[in-house]
Amino acid sequence: MNDYRILVVDDEEDLCEILKFNLEMEGYQVDTATSAEDALKLKLTNYDLLLLDVMMGEISGFKMASMMKKNKETADIPIIFITAKDTENDTITGFNLGADDYISKPFSLREVILRVKAVLRRTSSTPNENAEKLTYKGLVIDIPKKKVTIDDEEVALTKKEFEILLFLLQNQGRVFSREDILARVWHDEVYVLDRTIDVNITRLRKKIGDYGQCIVTRLGYGYCFECE
Repeated sequence: MNDYRILVVDDEEDLCEILKFNLEMEGYQVDTATSAEDALKLKLTNYDLLLLDVMMGEISGFKMASMMKKNKETADIPIIFITAKDTENDTITGFNLGADDYISKPFSLREVILRVKAVLRRTSSTPNENAEKLTYKGLVIDIPKKKVTIDDEEVALTKKEFEILLFLLQNQGRVFSREDILARVWHDEVYVLDRTIDVNITRLRKKIGDYGQCIVTRLGYGYCFECE
């Protein structure tokens, strides 16, 4: 048994029980709720991660996530949306709300377990989200100062280049599609083309020199920061 506590929120009771059983087999402590209303009655700060269905009753998963992100006590709790809604707009909505991952039904239990492990590893082992500086070898991102240095020499990045580098480095090894990056970095800005991502990443690679090769393209999937 490990110390991670997970809350599964889904209006399909059978699915809740299946997820609970399989996650407990991995050593997690798991509770379930069959509605957002029931989940909100619990002390959410006790949980390290929420698996949250989107299509539920009067309070949808998106609405519950929005409520959590507006509350300082629950704003930093990681959320994985599990849903039958798999359109691009729904995915972008989920990430704009601060989701850490998004799994579309039907899914394999192995996939869910791997995603859960990945999110918990990122959010618990960092101080990535809370650290003032993020470092990879000689590359240093000073988050409060919005400054990047390589071997103590400052690199002049635009706001978007800085945010892309920070986002990828905070999530080392995970591949993000152009749509993911648009949702995280451009937020609610409209009329932004996929090509904009490619252009910014090409410029970013050049500016960070040898570290540019760490920003890897996975054809058909997207980009990731891959440690050597």
